[in-house]
Amino acid sequence: MARLINSLLRIFLVLLLVAGMIALWEQVRNSTYLRRFTRQDANTQSIVLQEVAELGKLELVRYRFKDIVEHQLVREWLPNPRAVLIVEGEAVGCLDLTRIRSEDITAQGDSLIVHLPEPEVCSYKIDHRRSRVYNTEYAFFEEAQLVSEAYRRAEGHIRQAAVNGGILNQTRENADKILKPMLERVSGKKVFLTTRMNATLPPLR
Repeated sequence: MARLINSLLRIFLVLLLVAGMIALWEQVRNSTYLRRFTRQDANTQSIVLQEVAELGKLELVRYRFKDIVEHQLVREWLPNPRAVLIVEGEAVGCLDLTRIRSEDITAQGDSLIVHLPEPEVCSYKIDHRRSRVYNTEYAFFEEAQLVSEAYRRAEGHIRQAAVNGGILNQTRENADKILKPMLERVSGKKVFLTTRMNATLPPLR
């Protein structure tokens, strides 16, 4: 009888030891100390990279314009053909998030630093349904060419007016408002967004 009691006692002690070791492992496994030796940051970076890549070109601000545009063709002997347009159009500021690479995302402790691409004017156009030719003078047989050239110049003016009006800065500010909370929710870290404000314009068409 005493031998049976001793055997049961040893089994109980072994089970108690195993349970204690399991409880201790759970505490260590979930501790911040052990996380230093895991690849959690790399996984976080991959998740963030995948998330931003899926967004593609993220449109963040839209400027609308209405203006009166005058254009003329210079002639040496004859009066200069002239067209006056009432033009409405828009320009859109965006970030091309497909350009973000893994090296643009850096994890430092509980923080994540994301280097964004430069803001850009990703599209600009005239709304021809809301635009019209107000007047033409001395156009004669060149009216179609005159009006077409006037619209082309007006489209370039829309892009330049958007840049002069601060569309690139507004795009960057809106990126903070939209992207930062989303990435913090995905990564579980404090996110800091940086970018180089040296975007350039493509040449006029």
